[in-house]
Amino acid sequence: MTWWIVVLLVGVALSPLVWLRPSPRQRGQMALRMAARRLGLGMQLGQQQWPHWLPEHPPERCAQYHRGRRSGRSDSWSYWQVAPGQWCNQWRESCTDAVMLERLQGLPADVYKVEAGPQMVSLFWGERGGEEELRKIAALLADVA
Repeated sequence: MTWWIVVLLVGVALSPLVWLRPSPRQRGQMALRMAARRLGLGMQLGQQQWPHWLPEHPPERCAQYHRGRRSGRSDSWSYWQVAPGQWCNQWRESCTDAVMLERLQGLPADVYKVEAGPQMVSLFWGERGGEEELRKIAALLADVA
């Protein structure tokens, strides 16, 4: 009987450690983020203020994948995905650049925003895909960088 009490007490003492194990989704996100590093992308969790006109509001804290831009690039732009495959700029105008639109439409449906500044190009993603989607994202960021 004493052994059962000892086993029960040890089990109760160690049970909170099970809560510290990452979930399968968290393990998948960690694997994606390490694969992004191998592809030359940076990643950070960014706090983002989303426009009020988006039909579905993305999470406030979102994974931001980014890459440095080549020197000499000074154009700045940003596009939001309002529906799968439908991209708009900050004035809610559809993307008119045919080459850029073709690139953007190849992205996963849970990419919320793609933006470029003079120093870097970044993409906000819900991370619901796998490495195939990550390769598409890395290819887009390399093309527009």
